[in-house]
Amino acid sequence: MKNIRISSPINGTLIPLNEINDPVFASGAMGRGIAVKNPEGKVYSPFDGEITVFFPTKHAIGLKSNDGIELLIHVGMDTVKLNGEGFTSKAEAGDKVKRGQLLLEFDPNVIKKAGYETTTPVVVTNHADFGDITFELKNQEITSKAPAAEASSGPVEKDADDSQYDGLPDEERVAKLIMKYVGGPDNVRTAEHCATRLRLIVNDKSKIQEKKVENIEGVKGQFFAAQQYQIICGTGFVDKVTDEFIKLKPALAGGGGKEAAYAEMSLVQKISRTLGDVFVPIIPVLVATGLFMGLRGAMLSLGSEWDPTFLLMTQVLTDTAFAFLPALVCWSTMNKFGGTAVIGIVLGLMLVFPGLPNAYAVGGAAAEIAAKGLTWVEAYALPEFAGKTPIPLDLGFVTIPLVGYQGSVLPALVLGIFAAKFQKFLKTFIPDMIDLIVTPFLTLLTSMALGFLVVGPIMHGLEQIVFGAVQNFLTIPVIGGLIIGGLQQVIVVFGVHHVFSALEIYLLSTQGSDPFNAIITCATIAQGGAALAVSLKTQDPKKRALYISSTVPAFLGITEPAIFGINLRLLKPLIYGCVGGAVGGALSSFMGLAGTGMGITVLPGMLLYMNGQIPMYLLVNAIAFAVGFGLTFTLYKSEE
Repeated sequence: MKNIRISSPINGTLIPLNEINDPVFASGAMGRGIAVKNPEGKVYSPFDGEITVFFPTKHAIGLKSNDGIELLIHVGMDTVKLNGEGFTSKAEAGDKVKRGQLLLEFDPNVIKKAGYETTTPVVVTNHADFGDITFELKNQEITSKAPAAEASSGPVEKDADDSQYDGLPDEERVAKLIMKYVGGPDNVRTAEHCATRLRLIVNDKSKIQEKKVENIEGVKGQFFAAQQYQIICGTGFVDKVTDEFIKLKPALAGGGGKEAAYAEMSLVQKISRTLGDVFVPIIPVLVATGLFMGLRGAMLSLGSEWDPTFLLMTQVLTDTAFAFLPALVCWSTMNKFGGTAVIGIVLGLMLVFPGLPNAYAVGGAAAEIAAKGLTWVEAYALPEFAGKTPIPLDLGFVTIPLVGYQGSVLPALVLGIFAAKFQKFLKTFIPDMIDLIVTPFLTLLTSMALGFLVVGPIMHGLEQIVFGAVQNFLTIPVIGGLIIGGLQQVIVVFGVHHVFSALEIYLLSTQGSDPFNAIITCATIAQGGAALAVSLKTQDPKKRALYISSTVPAFLGITEPAIFGINLRLLKPLIYGCVGGAVGGALSSFMGLAGTGMGITVLPGMLLYMNGQIPMYLLVNAIAFAVGFGLTFTLYKSEE
């Protein structure tokens, strides 16, 4: 057979096909070829020929050269899920193309930010017609050797009634045989396809006759992945097979694979998946600003003196995302639950409107107000507490405290869900002619009222309960540290942790030290240890990279990325981290460890223990980390 040489259609680094993470391409089931690592973002035609397939999602192209080479270029891994975002086509199916002609432009950064790999397989799909296949790019060259000839194993045994399909077009024959061997129409819940595979979700896996599916002429392989039964049909052909397959059960039209997979989850899995879908999109911002915040805290604690203007600029960099966190959460929640994203942004910004008292300022003044025996309504009338108490809203039968919710998560999450559902409800009866004006108005008005009259007051009352409970627990040796160390990060999840600032200010002003800081640093590093264990046990390189980037800020005292990106989504690591925090907190309380300041923990927090307590500080942190990491690494299974 003829040996062929093909120029790489993409600039980058050529690697053997078997080194990529996709099992279908790596196994050679789609053909022989290479992969391009770190592609530059442009796809060129490697020869004169024709575009046979150009997927609507623009992530994959099928080409055929004038001398019969059939080539598939699949940009990235799982990039079909981007639905064309970041891709710009420069040609279309059926076009005649010349060698070197630009076919497609794509943005690798968009692919990476979405959590997918950019490594691009390039394979000859009719590889059996050729001998050695060599791909070349500048001074790079990789050759795929022709497989040795194998003795024929004879014809594949068929069911007796399979002969009825012999005269049908290939796509119809394959579709009907697949339907037969996966258990019939009643066993298929959803059907969709990507560039090469028919993807099914079935009711009963035991009804699938996998060997017979694999032996269908036209099927190149099959496997289970991501709760889907995936059947490899090949580029171009899979479109036709899917169309014919859906004709056998028209109810399958429209896909719905994600919804079906979601329906199979347990309640806990659904909650974890939902939280992940809400918080994962905002993790990169929390990671970046959290790192900057930790570094600034460490430098200032070392005695570094900064120009006030420069300090202000660093605060803009580090504090914006956390100050407007409700806006980010509302935006992401609205996206998740099908609402209008811009309504979510505005609703979240309402929760932190500058005209409302800042939640951190309110929390900081609470101890002083309590020490003077004042109620918050009485303190509001005093000039010395201006801007440091909630604004009373007298409804006649009750007085509602109005306060901003900077740094809070739960109010924004609840309001985002409500707003999305309420907006959908309004659209069921508001005429299209006035929908653009009336629906956003009613959604914002109703959601704001709910936020400030119901959710806000409840959260404020919860803050007061947490404040009193924590203060009392701290007076109980060992037990106080055990409970607070175990529950502090759970309270962070509910977004009422800014009340701790008031507690720490009170402790420093009355005792000159802050034992609470020593306890919560154990809770913080234990969550970091649990997240690190998950990262090390995760096999998927994309998830591992995201998890590690979310874990690092925890060692600088910022746990939101680790909690919302990893531990809370998987639940068990959160619990193991809480156990580590409890053990470390109990030991800290027993040793009487206390910092000389507040605001920083874990590694930067060492600067608060320069008065001879650093050895004890390192000990309690090491124990808390070891417990959180050890329990997670031992008991958590990544396949869960």
